Amino acid sequence: MPPPVVCTRAYTSGVEQIGARELRANLAAAVRQAEAGQRVVITLDGRPVAQLGPLAPAGPPSLTDLAAAGLVEPPRRADRPAAPEALDAAVDVRLDRVLAEVRGG
Repeated sequence: MPPPVVCTRAYTSGVEQIGARELRANLAAAVRQAEAGQRVVITLDGRPVAQLGPLAPAGPPSLTDLAAAGLVEPPRRADRPAAPEALDAAVDVRLDRVLAEVRGG
């Protein structure tokens, strides 16, 4: 009986696959890859069973995060205009009359 063919590491479409045995031997390297933003798929007997990757951000990305990723340009000016003053809305006026006034009717 020929020995089984074992593939411990394969690269497919930008995602690294690593066998469980090799993961045990090289856990620190795999964690560093995840820290760097890469996804590592862990396989058992050649079939994917788990993945190791970077943590998803807890909330929406900040402007600084987006600028660091190159998705937006940071503001060129440090000063910001003052926020507009909030106006109290009248509660005893019908909405259709307010809309008519806003629309010039």
